Amino acid sequence: MPPNEGLVQSLEKGLKVLEALAAAGEGVGLSELSRRLGLNKSTVYRLLTTLKAYGYVEQEAATERYTLGLKVLDLSSSLLDRLDVRAVAHPYLKELAAASQEVAHMVIRNNGEAVYVDKVEGNRTIRMYSQIGHRVAMHSTAVGKAMLAFLPPEEVAKIIAGKGLPRFTPRTITTMAALEAELDRVRESGYAIDDSENEEGIRCVGAPIFDHRGRVVAALSISGPTLHVTPERVPELGQLVRQAGWEISRHLGYKPD
Repeated sequence: MPPNEGLVQSLEKGLKVLEALAAAGEGVGLSELSRRLGLNKSTVYRLLTTLKAYGYVEQEAATERYTLGLKVLDLSSSLLDRLDVRAVAHPYLKELAAASQEVAHMVIRNNGEAVYVDKVEGNRTIRMYSQIGHRVAMHSTAVGKAMLAFLPPEEVAKIIAGKGLPRFTPRTITTMAALEAELDRVRESGYAIDDSENEEGIRCVGAPIFDHRGRVVAALSISGPTLHVTPERVPELGQLVRQAGWEISRHLGYKPD
C-alpha cells in the first residue's frame, strides 16, 4: 500500500504545520512557513487559523510570527504523565546487572519509605533477599538517600519526623546533621552510597530518576556483598547508575536547567 494511502490530506498538512513550527523554535512568518512546507500561502493561512482557534498555534501580535500554542504542551504533558517509569527503566536495569554482575534494583517512594518495584539479578551465584514490594527506610539505603537528596527540604523534614532515623547497623546515619551532610555529598556526586548501613555485609550505590516536571520519582541501584562491591568499585558503579538515571529521566521528558 502506498505510504500516503488512506491519509486525510488536510490533517496531514496540519500536522506538518505543527512539526514545522516546532522546528522553527522562536516562530515563523506565513510566507516563510509556506515556503518551507511547499504549500501556497492561502492553504497555510487556513490551517494556521484553524489550529489557532483550537489553541495549538499562537501568533505574536508585534511580529505576526506563528509559534506552537500551549494546547500542544497539554497533550505532551498528558503523554508523559502516562509513561510507566518501571517499563522505561527495566532495560537499563538489565544493562546495569550485566555490566556490574551484581543486582540492579529500582524503587519508588511511598509513605516515607522506598519500595522495590523491579529487580534484575546479576551473574553472581550469590542471590540477595530483596523482593518486589519490600519496603526499606530512606535514610539508610542508597536508593532512599538518592531520592531524599533531591526532595524539597520541608518534605525531607516531614519524612524524618514521621519515620525517624532508626539504627539498623553500626554504620547507619542516626542524626539529622549527619544526614544533611550526606545528602550534600549525594547532590555533589550525583549518586548515593549505602555502606552496609541498612544490612550488614551489603553495599549499594544508587542514583535518582526525575520526571518531566523535574521531580524525583524513583531511584535505581547496584547492590551486592561487600566482598564484591568493594570501596574501589564504588566510583565506577556510581558513574554507571548515575548515567542510567539520567538516561531514564531524559526518556521520561526530564530536561535539566
